[in-house]
Amino acid sequence: MREYRSQRAFLAPDQFTALRDAFLGSPLVGGSTLAGPFEASRGFGVTFREAGRARLVERFAALAPHFAAVLGESAVRALTPWWRRKLNRVPNCWYLNVLLVSSGGTVARHIDTTLRKPSGVDDAVPELVSVLYLSIPKARGGELLLWEGPNELARLTPEENALVHFRGDLAHEVCAFEGAEGTLRASLVIEQYHFAPDVLARLPEFQLESRAGFGAYLEHHADRPPTAFELEP
Repeated sequence: MREYRSQRAFLAPDQFTALRDAFLGSPLVGGSTLAGPFEASRGFGVTFREAGRARLVERFAALAPHFAAVLGESAVRALTPWWRRKLNRVPNCWYLNVLLVSSGGTVARHIDTTLRKPSGVDDAVPELVSVLYLSIPKARGGELLLWEGPNELARLTPEENALVHFRGDLAHEVCAFEGAEGTLRASLVIEQYHFAPDVLARLPEFQLESRAGFGAYLEHHADRPPTAFELEP
């Protein structure tokens, strides 16, 4: 069983540039909507099911090749022991988080459980977590640490356009980095969950969360029909 796997130069250069520019230049970027270890970070998040995937790609067309590579069955099978594969726990609900951390900032050790409360499943964790690094400044630190209980499994140095998949039940943290003033460590994180049909029905097909304010809401809606959004003040 593999706890994680990583791949350098994950997307073609033009695909990566388009994806990076779309998210880092988005008016939706604001203070983090997540609490706890993420309070010092910035970004925005989207919960979506398969039915809402097209809406997200409509807004961020550059996601299409990334989704084709990371949301399929092959990604989770690579981290799933053979004896669990017959359970067919292919992800069917996702939480996408654009995560920006400033120089000196950290993300404390945690296990991703963003959809635990809205799903009503007390022990829900992702099948896997997928991280694509969008911007990595020249700096010291900023490594991703993976933990299983008290044991450090890996210390991974981030690199632009590198992808890391890791088991969703692993604790992880982002070390502080020392870079020039104003530099940001940016990543695109996708928590990939599998829920039973009755639980899945309780979760939104598509829900965006941003603290960027009403101006971002208006710009996001300017040329598309209304959809279900949650934009916090």
